[in-house]
Amino acid sequence: MTAPFRSKPLPLDNEYKVNEDPRRLDQVYIKVLGSGGGKMLTDEVKWLAVTHKSFDHGSRGFNDRLAFLGKRIVDLQTSLAMIHSASPHPEVASPDPYGRTPFEHPALEGLEILSFETRHDMTAKRRLAQVAEEYGLASVIRWKPKQTANVDASGMPLVLAQALYAIVGAVALQKGGEVANRIARERILNPLGLS
Repeated sequence: MTAPFRSKPLPLDNEYKVNEDPRRLDQVYIKVLGSGGGKMLTDEVKWLAVTHKSFDHGSRGFNDRLAFLGKRIVDLQTSLAMIHSASPHPEVASPDPYGRTPFEHPALEGLEILSFETRHDMTAKRRLAQVAEEYGLASVIRWKPKQTANVDASGMPLVLAQALYAIVGAVALQKGGEVANRIARERILNPLGLS
């Protein structure tokens, strides 16, 4: 049952156009995944990876599960890159008043750099959104922002970061972990300054 008239006026210019062109989607996948990126994934998975749950009320499927898998892969590769890029000279600790020496091993060098905060800072959603915008992912993302006049306030950085994670997760499912790890290192972490 509907009211004979609206109690609130319709929002002006709240229509958000999304990409429906598969050629444009393939061009973005080539930028994100490198040469051959347009053929690396099936068409259905390509569209699924760039579809947020707000698009069409989630009735066409969305990228949450792919993003979950991709985030785990990117987090692992971030941790590995941070360990390998740690400074070779450890900090000099204050002498122990009891004369004890801490256990040292070459395999443990660089672990002090690993923490949730440092890894989170390296892969913050704003930084990942900048990488995604450089690849042109914002032009093909399928979502419905709350405010079309201010998409950043509606959560565009989070949606872009989630789409980037979802692409890595989709590659992992279709091409395997080795390819997904390489994509995460070369196409996401290198632009962020981690190698």
